[in-house]
Amino acid sequence: MLKAGITGGIGSGKTIVCQVFETLGIPVLYADTVARQLMESDARIIAGVRNLFGEQAYTGGRLNNKYIGSVVFADKEKLQQLNALTHPIVIQYGADWMARQQGDYALKEAALFFESGSHLSMDVMIGVAAPLELRISRTIQRDGLSRQTVLDRIAKQMDQEEKMKRCDFVILNDEKHSIIDQVYTIHKALLQRLQQTVVL
Repeated sequence: MLKAGITGGIGSGKTIVCQVFETLGIPVLYADTVARQLMESDARIIAGVRNLFGEQAYTGGRLNNKYIGSVVFADKEKLQQLNALTHPIVIQYGADWMARQQGDYALKEAALFFESGSHLSMDVMIGVAAPLELRISRTIQRDGLSRQTVLDRIAKQMDQEEKMKRCDFVILNDEKHSIIDQVYTIHKALLQRLQQTVVL
């Protein structure tokens, strides 16, 4: 089975692309969703988050995403500390999940593959790219953030062009090119790669 990673910057539309792969029967692990779940269930992470951000990090046992987001995007050191706390546990969860999959290939979706080094455990990397203005408008609409806040968050991420250069495949999610066609082309290529590996 091939292990495929899918990545892209904020507002690139990774989730929509992953949902298309899911319609083809491909299992997808959403790292951000897993991270949020673990931040509310894993005792090690909960203790670490409270230590970093104080008691206001949780409200009624639920993660206070808005508060934590406002802190980490203004304080680079706090973001690094949060990532150092959560990434190893989320990456291990992802490795265990991958080991349980039975199909031809499985996808793990994460924004920080290259930044965390977890791309090294994948067989193939897929990037999702979109024009800057489209990324901004999507994120404003989804998260209710100001334009400047979105720009600040984009500035703190790896440059989109650099990220796409490191990927084996790139999907352009610009609302002009068909995502379905692009996903299906990659799907066929991965199945072909798997067949060649089996033959070898």
